[in-house]
Amino acid sequence: MFLQEATPNTSGYMIAGYAVAFIVMFLYVLSIYIRSRNLNQDLSLLEEMDKSSAQPEKAAMSPGKSPAKAGTVQKKARPK
Repeated sequence: MFLQEATPNTSGYMIAGYAVAFIVMFLYVLSIYIRSRNLNQDLSLLEEMDKSSAQPEKAAMSPGKSPAKAGTVQKKARPK
């Protein structure tokens, strides 16, 4: 009769689809982990550079001068 054909077996496509989806998700999570690790390394490097640049400023300041704000750049006047 009409529509008496067997249903096609597509379980292989389903397994392949799940495999591709899990591989993509794994690569995405791995990418986020690597980016986070690199950001933490950059942050620690910047904090170390900030600490090392702040130490000479403290030694150069005399007690009579007002301290400059940390992290600001001061422009020096040119001789005329």
